[in-house]
Amino acid sequence: MAKAKAPRRTLDSYTVKPINKIVKPGDCVLLRPSDPSTPSYVAKIERIESDGRGANARVHVRWYYRPEESIGGRRQFHGSKEVFLSDHYDIQSADTIEGKCTVHSFKSYTKLDAVGNDDFFCRFEYNSSTGAFIPDRVAVYCKCEMPYNPDDLMVQCEICSDWFHPACIEMSAEEAKRLDHFFCENCSSESQKKLQNPHNTRQSDAKVFPFTVVLNVWQVEREELLMLISGGLLLSCDNGGSVILTEKRIRVKGACKWQITTNTGRMN
Repeated sequence: MAKAKAPRRTLDSYTVKPINKIVKPGDCVLLRPSDPSTPSYVAKIERIESDGRGANARVHVRWYYRPEESIGGRRQFHGSKEVFLSDHYDIQSADTIEGKCTVHSFKSYTKLDAVGNDDFFCRFEYNSSTGAFIPDRVAVYCKCEMPYNPDDLMVQCEICSDWFHPACIEMSAEEAKRLDHFFCENCSSESQKKLQNPHNTRQSDAKVFPFTVVLNVWQVEREELLMLISGGLLLSCDNGGSVILTEKRIRVKGACKWQITTNTGRMN
């Protein structure tokens, strides 16, 4: 009579002896590939099991795919540390685990002060059979209308808040790094049009921000003044001065009297 196999049991955690690390379900790990020239595989542990003696541990994992492993391949906007959470599940020996890693959300990754070797980010789920992504649409930026790649340097327009690659606006990376302020071509042109036709600006066209104004300078006497405010609007100038408006600051040039509108009324 064939000997019955000992039932396997589920473990809450497991110590990977070669690296002396404790892993548990929910952890993201790096798994050793069969080809030494291939980067370590990234996976999320779903379950850990062993035989009745606690030996021969295996991990049930959900694979993360790198962009080059997907049907569409790597594209320009994919970050070097980007991975896709796939629908591909597998069972691997726990001893193939090379280390633990962290797969951040896209937002959290972009806020890291420093990116380590074990830091990755994920903004898509990936269907390994069809090559489809969730979500299937993401925000695009710059003139090239590409999704954001956190590896690439970009500059932000202080008016429209859009982001631009230096190369797309005929600027070197070194020039971009030296910028104190940046206004894109469209916003600069629109501001110039308003200055040339100051009487065409109607009160109803005002851009309103939903917070309270903190501004007590109505008369600008200096050639250039940068005023930091917690909110409010600066709409028009009665004698040809210029104004650039953002949610964080107002930059004014010229000595002039300003008409100021807030969300609670108007002050001259």
